[in-house]
Amino acid sequence: MNISLILLGALIVILIYGISLYNNLVQVKHAVSKAWANIDVLLKQRHDELPKLIEVCKQYKQFEQSTLQKVIEARSQVQSARENQNIPALGQAEGALRASIGSLFAVAEAYPELKTNEQFMQLQTRITGLENGIADRREFYNDAVNINNVAIEQFPAALVAGMFNFPAKPLLEFSAAEKADVDVKSLFG
Repeated sequence: MNISLILLGALIVILIYGISLYNNLVQVKHAVSKAWANIDVLLKQRHDELPKLIEVCKQYKQFEQSTLQKVIEARSQVQSARENQNIPALGQAEGALRASIGSLFAVAEAYPELKTNEQFMQLQTRITGLENGIADRREFYNDAVNINNVAIEQFPAALVAGMFNFPAKPLLEFSAAEKADVDVKSLFG
């Protein structure tokens, strides 16, 4: 009788521990989803602001159309990757968009009347703020992904993760070229 109580007690402890591990993995998984949603909100805001900035620039007839076209194309690539939640493609598209926005702001330096346009300045400030927010959210996302990926690989949580199909999540990564500063000097050369 004592052995059966001990076995029952051990099973209850194991069950409670298993439930605790499962709940922790669910919490970590949802932290990744929340971090992604925070990035998505800022990407959507930037996506909505860029057409306004482009329209202000278009009002200056001589403004470089190729620069505007690069921003439009990069914005479209980011939107597509965002909608498909394709993290690797988003990393590449984000790098291209960041570079094209940097080019747009750099080329705008050559147009004094554009630089003094209040609407352009407000949009430039807003987009720069969104860029900084996106960079912060990328860091939070990668931290959440790292916590998730470590949690599902550690024993004994790996057993629960495997049993309930908790997958590893991809980090949002950027190549060295995508992380490099925009070469403003080359834009005016």
